Amino acid sequence: MITPPIKKKIQDVISVFETSSVKPRYDILVTLHDGPGKCLQITYGKHQTTEYGNLKALIKMYCDSYGRYASDLRSYLAYIGRPDTPLAKNESFKHLLKLAGTDYTMHEVQDKFFDQYYWDPAFKFFQQNNFSLPLSMLVIYDSYVHSGGILDFLRRRFGERTPINSGNERRWIKAYTSVRDKWLENHTNEILPPTDYRTDCLLEAIDTNNWELQHPVICKFNSFKQKDWVTIR
Repeated sequence: MITPPIKKKIQDVISVFETSSVKPRYDILVTLHDGPGKCLQITYGKHQTTEYGNLKALIKMYCDSYGRYASDLRSYLAYIGRPDTPLAKNESFKHLLKLAGTDYTMHEVQDKFFDQYYWDPAFKFFQQNNFSLPLSMLVIYDSYVHSGGILDFLRRRFGERTPINSGNERRWIKAYTSVRDKWLENHTNEILPPTDYRTDCLLEAIDTNNWELQHPVICKFNSFKQKDWVTIR
């Protein structure tokens, strides 16, 4: 069911959620107080990996691919993700990341990286639990990109079983998205409640029975631009 066009549509939705653009923004970099202990950290790339998450792995892949700015970035590898050497205020490092984002090698590396670190684990969960519908994969992939995976503590908040355990796929997806929506809306970290536009969008797709993603998906987001929604057809 997850054909290449469906995968592209799912990834386009995530691109809008993450960067407000369907077209991948490989060079986008922001800093947010969402690191360990709410410390400031870099988020970077087309689907926004983090300084204290997988940024080091991305930059190592780029350096190993001999990108245009690899030699300059390599010297920072030992410091990425270390609380004693935070890089979110290092203007030289951030400038290099922005430059690297214009390099076609970085574009290729990010495509591979986000598949390896986010899409593939999400698709593994999708397959192992006998999910089959495109909208289910969108919900699962969004949770991997934004929340680090399918969150066990959220799963314990509802009783529906996964399809592999004789549960109903559509009911499970709706239940998981609903509890994730409430969790985001009521989170004590002030950065997270505004991101419930993601779950609002997913719940709208569920409520309109867009399970095959054959209809347009209206993606709302906290805009970097004037417009605050994009329609993915």
